[in-house]
Amino acid sequence: MSLGQASTSSAPPDTDDSSTVFWIYAVLAAVVVAWGSAIFVFGVPGLYIPAVALVPLIWTVLIIITRG
Repeated sequence: MSLGQASTSSAPPDTDDSSTVFWIYAVLAAVVVAWGSAIFVFGVPGLYIPAVALVPLIWTVLIIITRG
């Protein structure tokens, strides 16, 4: 390796993860607001019906995590 090669970096450029984190938090906030408004409008059924509806999704995620 020459000195010229050592001065250049072959590492991949840094990616901007702040926009990804922003969108994750934005979607999470939208879900929480939607669930809160469902509770406000429908009362107790607005609390438990979305939770029951998410059971198959959470079950699938747990199976995927368990299998690796």
